[in-house]
Amino acid sequence: MKSSRNPPRRRPVPATTVREYHFDYSKSRSNRFASKFPKDAVVVILDSDVAKVFRDSKRVNRLLRAAITARKRRGSRKAG
Repeated sequence: MKSSRNPPRRRPVPATTVREYHFDYSKSRSNRFASKFPKDAVVVILDSDVAKVFRDSKRVNRLLRAAITARKRRGSRKAG
C-alpha cells in the first residue's frame, strides 16, 4: 500500500507538448455515418470473437430478443 506521505512523481512534460489546444470548429464536418442509423439506435461495439459469430445486427437482435423472452418466461415462474 502506498503511503500518503509520498505523492506520486510527475513525469517531465516534453517541450513539444502544447499546454492547450485550440480547434477551429468552423472546419469541422458532421458525422457522415449518422444518417445511416435510426435516431433511437444505440451503437454497441462487439468484441472480435463475438463479431465473428454475429455478422450483422439482425442476428444479434434476434438472439437478444430470444434471451429477453426466455428471461421473461423464467421470471414469471417465481412465487410472488
